[in-house]
Amino acid sequence: MPDSRRLCVLVVDDHDVVHWGFRLMLGQQAWVERCVSARSAAEALELTRRYEPDVAVVDLFLGEESGAEICERLREAWGGVRILLVSGAGRISPSAARAAGASGFVSKDLPAADIARAVRMVGLGHTVFPPQAEPSTGAIGLSAREREVLQLIGSGATNREIAEKLHLSPHTIKEHTSALYRKLEVRNRAEAVQRAQRLGLAD
Repeated sequence: MPDSRRLCVLVVDDHDVVHWGFRLMLGQQAWVERCVSARSAAEALELTRRYEPDVAVVDLFLGEESGAEICERLREAWGGVRILLVSGAGRISPSAARAAGASGFVSKDLPAADIARAVRMVGLGHTVFPPQAEPSTGAIGLSAREREVLQLIGSGATNREIAEKLHLSPHTIKEHTSALYRKLEVRNRAEAVQRAQRLGLAD
């Protein structure tokens, strides 16, 4: 990459190992002028206003907070920041990420060099969306059946009502619901609906 600009990077992640891993990895890059980090949305907003970073690396799920929502707030605080969303388990479609103001999404499972390259590309004004970030069955890897169950949960249907409508056993619906909770990284139906709405997975 010929552009020699040095960038100020903000890392927003609430997991200690990942948090420090990103800081260590990015701090070793010759193109990083400064690397600051936050563990919450409030801290991220404060650092954004103080340092006006070129690029922010934001976890898709920050505790109870949505990375997509944090993305919007960071952009409001400093319009010059470009944002790369990252996640170890969840996924977000390119359209939903762009709607939130992000310029890219990568998995934490990628090699460190690839993640660093994505951070730099976003910081220099490019977009980074891997093809698998928007599977045909929807964001975050939900199957077609899981999408159906999610929509019915959003309508307020109980597991038994969902089972009757889809002609499946209540036990099977319970398995689909557990898979949804795991993929959405939530604990209950209300959180599942809320997170699905934030990610553009439900009306």
